[in-house]
Amino acid sequence: MHHHPPSNPTSICILRLSAIGDVTHVIPVVLSLQEQLPGVKITWVIGKIEAKLIGDLPGVEFIIFDKKAGRQGYADLRKQMKGRKFDALLHMQVALRANLAAALIPAKIKVGYDKARSKDLHSLFINKRIAPAPQQHVRDCLASFLEPLGLKAATPQWHILLSDADHEFARSHLAADRKNLVISPCASHTLRNWPAERYAQLADHAIEAYGMKVILVGSPAPFEAEYCTAIERAMKHKAHNICGKDTLKQLTAMMSEADLVVAPDTGPAHIASSVNTDVLGIFAASNPNRSGPYNSLKWCVNRYPEALQRFTGKTVDEARWGAKAEFEGAMELVSVKDATEMLDSWITENS
Repeated sequence: MHHHPPSNPTSICILRLSAIGDVTHVIPVVLSLQEQLPGVKITWVIGKIEAKLIGDLPGVEFIIFDKKAGRQGYADLRKQMKGRKFDALLHMQVALRANLAAALIPAKIKVGYDKARSKDLHSLFINKRIAPAPQQHVRDCLASFLEPLGLKAATPQWHILLSDADHEFARSHLAADRKNLVISPCASHTLRNWPAERYAQLADHAIEAYGMKVILVGSPAPFEAEYCTAIERAMKHKAHNICGKDTLKQLTAMMSEADLVVAPDTGPAHIASSVNTDVLGIFAASNPNRSGPYNSLKWCVNRYPEALQRFTGKTVDEARWGAKAEFEGAMELVSVKDATEMLDSWITENS
């Protein structure tokens, strides 16, 4: 057995509060730390909703930071950090709020983003930076936070704990005798949403051409419920709408047992990817090569280059990496035909 030099960190704090998709990309970092530094103590400061999905990851101490609690949230964090000292902090969130949280975490080494990818005074709260990488997927960017510690970048592997009850919930809603298509249509930004009637046409095609069962999922937020209902109403065939009726764990189990997931740039796309289910991504307002479902980039309809050109006059190479094309009409650049053809190719490869 080889012994690690004493310089290896024994306690590491990760600061990444949100959002769901980004948080799934931190899972590989945790798994890689546990592999590369056996016995390492990991503390993860995480958001409240995000903790519902992965707050039971083995071998990790979770500290929930409730950003809605305002100043009280910082007071609670300060209390929990009293008398502690980490060997390293991975400061993975660039928002100003996260810098204030980072300031309360006592650590010798504070790893943050390179200059190009940081903002909001981020550099004042860190003393080491990840290497610049001009056109990198968010997953690979977060994976590289291990390199300034002298470790290897995290490999893409995931683990989300699910109970038998979560899987039973999934099976109660999925068909056993045909392929299941789960549609998670809502993004947190409405300008990343594809029109409801287009989802309806894609769903009808899945049913007519391939006899698939179509399941609609979403959060309990009124907007998402209305959106799923609008898709249902615009369909010729019947969808199984369980919008707002599942927990994040149950959703993950559904994703893991479904055959294919359809989603725009939204957290559930990353959940599906992390449980090895293919995702037919609908992208125009943002770049799938940066923020698409990591294992399904080949199944993403990508109209981002056209959207960027049309609304900002720039090519992907000219624009800042990660520049959004969140404009009225951007998502309409994805046609129903784009999506049905992608579904046809997926079926051809997976039948």
